[in-house]
Amino acid sequence: MDTSFGWLGTGRMGTAMATRMMEARVELAVWNRTAAKCGPLVEAGAIHAVTLDELAHRDVVLVCVTRSEDLIEVLSGEGGLLTHEHRPRVVVDCSTVSAEASAQARAAAEERGAAFLAAPISGNPDMIREGAAALVASGPREIFDELHEVFSAIAPTVVYAGKGEEARLVKICHNLLLGVLAQAYGEVTSLAEKAGVAPEDFVHFIDGSVLGSPWLRHKGRAIAARDYTPTFSTRNLRKDFDIGVGAAREHEVPMPLTASTQQLIQTAIGRGFGEVDYVSLYEVQAASAGLREQA
Repeated sequence: MDTSFGWLGTGRMGTAMATRMMEARVELAVWNRTAAKCGPLVEAGAIHAVTLDELAHRDVVLVCVTRSEDLIEVLSGEGGLLTHEHRPRVVVDCSTVSAEASAQARAAAEERGAAFLAAPISGNPDMIREGAAALVASGPREIFDELHEVFSAIAPTVVYAGKGEEARLVKICHNLLLGVLAQAYGEVTSLAEKAGVAPEDFVHFIDGSVLGSPWLRHKGRAIAARDYTPTFSTRNLRKDFDIGVGAAREHEVPMPLTASTQQLIQTAIGRGFGEVDYVSLYEVQAASAGLREQA
């Protein structure tokens, strides 16, 4: 493929995704607002783009940032990727942001002559590295088809969802399900634990049952070890629940389980679990069940 590629945003998720591209022999130029975070990718062979102007010379630039406002800032804010004389032909945004921010980014790209794909990914950095992630994209079909091989290097499951912002809602729905499942897993584990079953034995049983899955395996181990090293923080999950509940209101869809979980996520953050992994919902549940001291 003669296309040149760049990567904007080298946090945990961005680094994991970019690494898989490089393992597929895709040459990458990388940029991050905190330049030191480019270090691991540069050591692995990526080109360090010192400025966004340098990155803008790449044909296709993939983006992975945390918040909706970050996406708008790095694309069309002062000195942003799309503000230079030379601009990429295609911008692919892999962040989890609102549909409104995505539409704004798409309009900014198209106004400057660049195609825009929304392409969020399912999976934490560990699962991306293991090749257990899934990517959903929406935007121009011909651009999706052109980049399908690159997307497949990042994730084995690649799905096209539509011409607009459909991929954003798919990813938000995915993260709503993650939160509800995490709360449910915490509830049943605390019930088993209070009845005298060791958490590690309970999650081992679940792993081998019809319910077993990569997600349950990863999160079950974290619950059993009470290891809340963040792969996706409770605070970031709250951001996605805020977006998802807003989308449900817009589309007039009742979501009682989601709404209840949103308040339990808020409880966890209020008790000091905002910056750790969202599976720490179990810790709050265990405290409510009298298994732990209240945080």
